[in-house]
Amino acid sequence: MHPAPRALRRAAVAVVVLVAAVSCAPQPEEADKPSSAGKACEKGELATRTPGKLTIATDEPAYEPWFKDDKPANGKGFESAVAYAVAERLGYGKDKVAWQPVPFNKAFAPGEKTFDFDINQVSVSEERKKAVDFSSGYYDVRQAVVALKGSKAAKAKSVADLKGVKLGAQVGTTSLNYIDDVVRPKQTAAVYAKNDQAKSALKNGQVDAIVVDLPTAFYITGAEITDAAIVGQFAHQGGTPEQFGLVLDKGSALTSCVSRAVDALREDGTLAQIEQQWLSDAVDAPVLK
Repeated sequence: MHPAPRALRRAAVAVVVLVAAVSCAPQPEEADKPSSAGKACEKGELATRTPGKLTIATDEPAYEPWFKDDKPANGKGFESAVAYAVAERLGYGKDKVAWQPVPFNKAFAPGEKTFDFDINQVSVSEERKKAVDFSSGYYDVRQAVVALKGSKAAKAKSVADLKGVKLGAQVGTTSLNYIDDVVRPKQTAAVYAKNDQAKSALKNGQVDAIVVDLPTAFYITGAEITDAAIVGQFAHQGGTPEQFGLVLDKGSALTSCVSRAVDALREDGTLAQIEQQWLSDAVDAPVLK
């Protein structure tokens, strides 16, 4: 005996409703799966250039105090120590890190990278962000004054002491802004197209002192003009501080993971400890007020 047509239609509607309800209900097995973002940063299993390895780049030679004895892989020096601390946070021990030499300018030039991240005193800037990704900042940069030892400028203890000396800096830099806006010297600052020209002017006595970022001051006094000294550093003037960041390929899947690692190292005090250990001169350099 066949059911009446109306009964058939009611049964069909009930089946459709039941199927729709089942298909719309949350599926337990799907809800329990980890998010794609969390999985992407799973320790030791990142989408690196070489599976199971983390490739880190820096310039060659690698200067102190950022690296020790021109050997990035020894873990000594501020940036070597930071690199290994980040690697550890990402799940890669020292034996899983491979170093690669990459010239400074090439690190943030457009084009696909051969490294997972680069660490080489590269300041984060909107212009550079057009070509590469940056992690969160791992070092806050300050401006500093460099003068020849025994000179009048070398004896300066405050910003006011610099007003009567001839200062120089590279055009378009934060360094020049500090001369014009903070020091406000009696003599107009000497402006140079490149830092190399400013350094030559200092060596030749054409200026009494030059202003550069503190890391550059380290390099100048430690490797280039050994009879020069860091007079002091300027106090931060407010706003967003200039920072060094790790450089990654544009749109890298690792950027957020690396930034999380840097943020964690800053929050738990590891970055401060590494800075104190390897950049004690920077920490202790007198602040010109």
